[in-house]
Amino acid sequence: MEKLSLKTQELLSTEHSIKKQYLKSFYSKIAFGFFLFALLIVVAAVSVSTGSMNLPVSEVIRAIFNNTENSYVVWNIRLTRTVGAILAGASLGVAGAVMQNVLKNPLASPFTLGVSHGAAFGAAFAIIFLGAGQPHSFGTESVTVFKSYPVVISAFAGAILTVLLILFISFLKNITSEAIILAGVALSSLFGSATMFLQYFASDFQVAATVFWTFGDIGKAGWLENKLMFIAFCLCFVYFFLNRWNFNTVLWGDEVAKSLGVNIKFLRVSGMFFSALVVSVCTAFLGIIGFVGLISPHIIRLIIGSDHRFLIPYSAIFGAVLLSVSDLIARTIISPSVLPVGIITSFAGAPMFFYLLIRRRRF
Repeated sequence: MEKLSLKTQELLSTEHSIKKQYLKSFYSKIAFGFFLFALLIVVAAVSVSTGSMNLPVSEVIRAIFNNTENSYVVWNIRLTRTVGAILAGASLGVAGAVMQNVLKNPLASPFTLGVSHGAAFGAAFAIIFLGAGQPHSFGTESVTVFKSYPVVISAFAGAILTVLLILFISFLKNITSEAIILAGVALSSLFGSATMFLQYFASDFQVAATVFWTFGDIGKAGWLENKLMFIAFCLCFVYFFLNRWNFNTVLWGDEVAKSLGVNIKFLRVSGMFFSALVVSVCTAFLGIIGFVGLISPHIIRLIIGSDHRFLIPYSAIFGAVLLSVSDLIARTIISPSVLPVGIITSFAGAPMFFYLLIRRRRF
């Protein structure tokens, strides 16, 4: 009786210790989320204040809430750019986290699965075949494309077509993660070749316009583009967050997920579809911005683990921070000229990609 009592006490003590450790870990992750959010606010404030003419934060706030001589610049140039960087970074970050989960591959991202190549083909088709794009530039701003909406619509159609083809091909292999990745790699090559084919028969002017479009540039964002990116992000984020527990079960394998009542095929298809949707909207408006969707989830996973209750929202916030900082560097590194932000993110993302290839880390 005395031995049984001691064993019961040991079990209660162990249970209490596990519960205490869980709560400590839980509150640490909550605190990290507040830190990330505060970091995003600071980066956004610096981004709005920095430009060809630096403005104090107090003057920025005054320009936002009052009609001052700087209100036009703050509202129509600085804020649109900052909000665009936050929305695009958050969209790419959350899409990368979900793609890596449903495909069970640490190298999966919108960029590596060919969605960006499909969008580039769509833009090249509109510029070269339909004659939709004309490049120009304002002063020190980077080159943009006139009459951009036919290009945007065609790029969006190219990205969505890529995803539909990936899902159709993978259906033939019962939606395995390997089939989806191989289909994405093959379509990346196919759309890359098709884009070069169009460029071969295009004029120098059209080739230049196509190349300029592929440079991811936050300067293309206006309030209308930001509204559409916001709607797409909210729609997809809500779906992802509602399925956070289902994404957690995928970490234990398809068979375990099925035994817990998760429809793994539907989860994989819907996760890919909504990830591609939110990425397609950003890419169509801003061009190709590589590696944010790859880097952001990995860094967050290294800090807080693979619990998707935290990984999904924190990947979005960190993606926003990452792209905002990259855009800030792009605007200041060779000021007064402005580099396309896609160049900065590619420089930062390539070392991480090689690191993941060499280490082959499981998650």
